[in-house]
Amino acid sequence: MNPRIEILAETGSTNADLAARLASGEHVAEGAWLVADRQTAGKGRQGRAWSDGSGNFMGSTIVRRGPNDPAAPTLALLAGLALYETVSPLVAGAAPLALKWPNDLMLGGAKLAGILLEGVGDAVIVGIGVNLAQAPDLPDRRTAALADLGPAPDRDLFARELASIWIVELDRWRQFGLDPVLRRWTALAHAAGSNLTVHEPDGTTVSGAFAGLAQDGALQLRLADGNTRIVHAGDVHWEGR
Repeated sequence: MNPRIEILAETGSTNADLAARLASGEHVAEGAWLVADRQTAGKGRQGRAWSDGSGNFMGSTIVRRGPNDPAAPTLALLAGLALYETVSPLVAGAAPLALKWPNDLMLGGAKLAGILLEGVGDAVIVGIGVNLAQAPDLPDRRTAALADLGPAPDRDLFARELASIWIVELDRWRQFGLDPVLRRWTALAHAAGSNLTVHEPDGTTVSGAFAGLAQDGALQLRLADGNTRIVHAGDVHWEGR
């Protein structure tokens, strides 16, 4: 199956475009992607602006939630796995790849890619940005691009590969449930015991050692007093990275 990929020369945000199409009643097929050459209003988690560097991947797709599907927020973990599988052959061991909860792919400890989920009715929009050709300069974290390791991958070829892998991952998510996703994600993430600091939505900051994922995909932190803190949402900083 060849996924349908629609290319836009310029738009505000591929996530916003898909949201508008869904809200208008337009049929958007699951597995189809909207990819932009340039975004003028791209955003990351918590409303942050996101760079639209030329040659980078900026695209969105939708998932129509079914009654037996795992919880919608776990699609961030699934997207991370699809990203890892797509990027890994391009890195070929030149720098370490690792997933960071809940929605980042790291290259050599710097942010390479991010994921943004947004709900519209019974659908979830999955937005993905990958630094293929250039990385934005962010004040609070290091960033990386695949072009740091050699020639930048062709954006369209990257889009087709990611879209194909995404279809496979989505089918596994539905067919086998969340447990295999959690096991695979944990194996590809920052090592157990890594120091993490979480800025939670209510302004609370908590630090601890990465202690894996809970059964629902939440982050588990081992605190200094030996207790375990379960984190369902927040901005995570991998200390020293």
